[in-house]
Amino acid sequence: MVSRTKFEIDNKTIASLFQAAGLDGAADITPLGAGEYNAVFSVKAGGEEYAIKIAPQETVPILTYEIDMMASEMFWYQQIKEHTQIAVPKIFASDLEKKQIPAEYFIMEKLPGQPLNTMKLTPDEKQDSNTQLAQMAAQIHKIKNDKFGYIQNALYDDWYQAIRAMTQACIDDCARKGKQSPNGLKLLAYIDRHQAVLQQAESCMVNFDLHSGNIVAKRANGVLQYAWIDPERSFWGDRICDFVCLEMMKPFAEKKDSLAAYNAAAEQPVLATKEESIRYAAAQAYIGLIMETEKYFRYSRRHFGWWRNVGACMWLFPSAFKVLESA
Repeated sequence: MVSRTKFEIDNKTIASLFQAAGLDGAADITPLGAGEYNAVFSVKAGGEEYAIKIAPQETVPILTYEIDMMASEMFWYQQIKEHTQIAVPKIFASDLEKKQIPAEYFIMEKLPGQPLNTMKLTPDEKQDSNTQLAQMAAQIHKIKNDKFGYIQNALYDDWYQAIRAMTQACIDDCARKGKQSPNGLKLLAYIDRHQAVLQQAESCMVNFDLHSGNIVAKRANGVLQYAWIDPERSFWGDRICDFVCLEMMKPFAEKKDSLAAYNAAAEQPVLATKEESIRYAAAQAYIGLIMETEKYFRYSRRHFGWWRNVGACMWLFPSAFKVLESA
């Protein structure tokens, strides 16, 4: 996907980054994945396969929550590795001080398999993947904290304060591009209106990007095995947020397969109560606000990404605001 944020780099420079990491003989360097923020390349060196992930150049405008997001991603990989049974790639080298190039990067294991969204699945495999994804969400939700928010920005004492600050940051990001966000201001008002409900949420790891493009899968003895990539948008927050991406086009209460699979593995069940539905709607509107804001930073009106985000927002905001208004 074309994006203004992707760092432009040639193969010779990539090979030099591998050499600086003690990985000689980098070859077969090819762009990897359909990501829209970082530049990612597949590289072979010393008989092994790696991926190098490169953040936007330091002079490129980015959203507030994207500041220092590469360090955040490595933090969340470590959390997943230490506290769950979810497979994630090993990190072999990193440069967050921009010593080699004017951008942060890290080199990691290239996981065997392919993105789940590119695989042709049988009906049983599709059902299994939905179940596994919900149960993996239950695993990360067991990773607890006493603060809320993005670790790369600021942490707050409750979810109301955190999501309010996260929403305000997006509104301010729009302003930096000379744009207004009536939807952002509307969400801010609803957050204040439902302060008491939002304050009830407990803090845990939230991925907030649980879609099949971020799952690497392979078949082993006829069974799908799964691994996670790209937990860079994770934060400490309300576990209900991860249900936005599970069975994404369904209303919260109708995500029966995901709810059942999650509850079978979770410490506490999610029942789609009135209070949980309010919290879900706030998260749904917030992801819409991210998509509304990021299009100004990444795309022009000529790009598919711009109109995809516009289309998504036309569904996300009305669906969320209907719940927040009626509650």
